[in-house]
Amino acid sequence: MKLSRILETVLYATNLAEVETFYTKLLEREPYDQVSGRYLFYKLDEEMLLLFNPEATSTDNQGIPTHGTYGRGHVCFRIEEDQLEAWKSRLAGLRVALELEHTWPNGTKSLYFRDPAGNSIELASWRIWNR
Repeated sequence: MKLSRILETVLYATNLAEVETFYTKLLEREPYDQVSGRYLFYKLDEEMLLLFNPEATSTDNQGIPTHGTYGRGHVCFRIEEDQLEAWKSRLAGLRVALELEHTWPNGTKSLYFRDPAGNSIELASWRIWNR
């Protein structure tokens, strides 16, 4: 018995309408579920990206343990290494400013940018963790 995958990744944003526009375009999909002012969920292949408004979920979480934080979070989306240039073009087309293109010691690259809430978003291939 072992824990082998992450099921949900959570980011926090107080302006869910603004991040909904951003992530709907970036992920090219509509939200899987949402409650206005409270949360916004996106279903990827076998993972969920959850965006919570910490003002709503840190006090009354409707029977689920409260959670929420303020400040910038981070998530890295896995891409295929040969898609890096296409993603750079796609981000430019979406008018998303690239914050950094980083080259790791093994030669793999990551792209960093921000969502409207200031969260750090990264795109990289799995190879960044191959040492």
